[in-house]
Amino acid sequence: MRSDQEIYNDIGSVLLSIAPSDAVKIILYATLEPESDCGEFTYDYVDNKGDQHWITETADASEKLLDLLVELRNFVVDNFKSQKKPFWHGCEVTVDIETMKINIDFKYDD
Repeated sequence: MRSDQEIYNDIGSVLLSIAPSDAVKIILYATLEPESDCGEFTYDYVDNKGDQHWITETADASEKLLDLLVELRNFVVDNFKSQKKPFWHGCEVTVDIETMKINIDFKYDD
């Protein structure tokens, strides 16, 4: 089993691959279905002037990110012994391109 850091690195790499040249931050909003077979993804970026825009050219990012987020969710469930799958159902991922830092804010059911 891969470490969570390896999964985070891969998520960041996918997002960096679709970043426009003037992006300083990439934001992914993701919602996963409990069955882990599909999800909804929205991609935004903040440009060097501070304006936020949609990313429309995403190639196969959604397919790759679905696999990575499901892998991450399974990692969390396995390692924290959650009694309730799927543990979290969505997340907001932010990659700061200038500092090369990734932040993931997990969304849980109420």
